[in-house]
Amino acid sequence: MPETTPPQPAAKRAAGWRIPLVIGAVLAGAVIGYVGVSSLKHAPGGDIACNGAVDLAKKIAPLAHGEVAALTMAATPLRLPDLTFEDANGQPKKLSDFRGKTLLVNLWATWCVPCRKEMPALDSLQTKLGGKDFEVVAINIDTRDPDKPKNFLKEANLTNLGYFSDAKAKVFQDLKNIGKALGMPTSVLVDAKGCEIANIAGPAEWASDDAIKLVKAALQPAAAGL
Repeated sequence: MPETTPPQPAAKRAAGWRIPLVIGAVLAGAVIGYVGVSSLKHAPGGDIACNGAVDLAKKIAPLAHGEVAALTMAATPLRLPDLTFEDANGQPKKLSDFRGKTLLVNLWATWCVPCRKEMPALDSLQTKLGGKDFEVVAINIDTRDPDKPKNFLKEANLTNLGYFSDAKAKVFQDLKNIGKALGMPTSVLVDAKGCEIANIAGPAEWASDDAIKLVKAALQPAAAGL
């Protein structure tokens, strides 16, 4: 009769399977650990120069209610990319040209209905608080007719906002790449160093008392020269 290998006990068979499983788990854990460390190491927005903006965001967070309740306060120190666009005369501008001012950077387009509805409030905010310490930088991203957004602002008598545009809409892509532009309109409150204080996806009533109080609170460090 041919020889047969006696069956192994169940416990011994299980132990045999357990060894490669344990080795696999250790290797998987090592890979996961590497990915986790790597992602932390290269996570966007670790600029220590922006720690003050995060502290400010925490301080003014209780004011993000009512008409500005949808604001997301900065939790990670993040310096915005140096966005490039043009002024009303077609001259190149950069976000860094506004250093020293707290900014509300807003992206809008005439084809965006909520954007058009929001513009009067932005114009009013600029009227009330615009000056050496604050400015609304509303950047139009219409990519076709360059006269259309200018005519819209003129017909709506929105004359206090400076006119800025990016016909290639690269500013939107730049903000989208860092997770700060998910749709239109989008706005980012930026401190005097170019660091994010808060952001909002969608329109807000920027002329409201809630918005005015929050922006004024965000201006205090800039006004103090901090």
